[in-house]
Amino acid sequence: MREIIHIQAGQCGNQIGAKFWEVISNEHGIDAQGAYHEESPLQLERIDVYYNEASESNTYVPRAVLVDLEPGTMDSVRSGPYGQLFRPDNYVFGRNGAGNNWAKGHYTEGAELVDIVMEVVRKEAEHCDCLQGFQLTHSLGGGTGSGMGTLLISKLSEEYLDRIITTYSVVPSPKVSDAVVEPYNATLSINQLIEYTDETFCIDNEALYDICFRTLKLPSPSYGELNHLVSATMSGVTTCLRFPGQLNADLRKLAVNMVPFPRLHFFMSGFAPLTAKLSQQYRNITVSELTQQMFDPKNMMVAADPRNGRYLTVATMFRGQMSMKEVDEQMILTQNKNSSNFVEWIPNNVKVAVCDIPPRGLKMSGTFIGNTTAIQVIFKRICEQFTAMFRRKAFLHWFLEEGMDEMEFTEAESNVLDLIAEYQQYQEATAEDDYIEIEEEYYDESEENYSLEDENES
Repeated sequence: MREIIHIQAGQCGNQIGAKFWEVISNEHGIDAQGAYHEESPLQLERIDVYYNEASESNTYVPRAVLVDLEPGTMDSVRSGPYGQLFRPDNYVFGRNGAGNNWAKGHYTEGAELVDIVMEVVRKEAEHCDCLQGFQLTHSLGGGTGSGMGTLLISKLSEEYLDRIITTYSVVPSPKVSDAVVEPYNATLSINQLIEYTDETFCIDNEALYDICFRTLKLPSPSYGELNHLVSATMSGVTTCLRFPGQLNADLRKLAVNMVPFPRLHFFMSGFAPLTAKLSQQYRNITVSELTQQMFDPKNMMVAADPRNGRYLTVATMFRGQMSMKEVDEQMILTQNKNSSNFVEWIPNNVKVAVCDIPPRGLKMSGTFIGNTTAIQVIFKRICEQFTAMFRRKAFLHWFLEEGMDEMEFTEAESNVLDLIAEYQQYQEATAEDDYIEIEEEYYDESEENYSLEDENES
């Protein structure tokens, strides 16, 4: 079966990861001890995508590796509702912590621990029949998730060359800051993500808070509720791998259809239906309602408005009993209605996947993934904050003490600026201009050919 190895790094990554395992265990009918308690054979048909079956106890164990540089996070996961589900050997943690320092996570503390993590990953990979790839949950603002998370990604891409690497990365929010050195950590991390990942789903806390306040009408959302939103999206992206459906998509199909240029693999995601508990009974969920909500900027899990850019590609994952004809009609309708928001030089740039099994408690749902040039807003914001501090060399000594060089900062900054320029270039590109240029080149070449033939004849 097409297995996926899940890795969660740092405090943020472990909290999102723990919630993700809660959600998909619930969908597959697996309790907190790993035992199966449901009737439907569909739940077990592709369970080995994410779980290993323990032969003696007849329970299902997540194919997950939990990593942190301090033991505190591991203790809270272990004492959480699903703490007994994970294999004890797959908890890998250090003693000192990274202290919000990317260099500690990437070069010193993290480098000491990375071989142990890779050994655990190797054991998991050896038990797979056909490993599809890896997914990593982490944040870019802290020390472990950003520093050690990107170190793990670079090691995985070296050792497992042809496997897909997907990350769910929590980017620093515009108004919510957890650490002063976030811009440094995020810029250094994005520099690595550009090179080593195949798909990166960007998430930020401010957008999640907005969804909770505006749409779900929660007065004071907890991190658990924010993480539940993220895990709903993760569950939606991977549905077609975990359950049989009418039109399947896997990580590789997603990457091929979503990434027009290798560096532009940073996605925006959304989930529908999102409704406040009190107003649920007044709504009828239809395919058109789902589609409209999925493309709604208020539902995006990143604080960047897609209306300020253009979609290069879009993928939509529908779940529930619905007709393919209706789904296709809605997609064409949406594309025609918002044609100015899609680049015209990729004609059919919406990929659709449909799975028959809806999530728990819903009749149907949809997950949205968009590769839009509007995502450059996030990188611009981080770059501006980075430049403001780096110009004065503020806080730089913490990184230099761990053996880093100022050149690394300069290179990371210029790489992120190049990425922003690329997004801008493709946002402004039109189908006609390039076509005329190619035509002219073609005529020039043919003229040269004629002159060569004339010379040969003479």
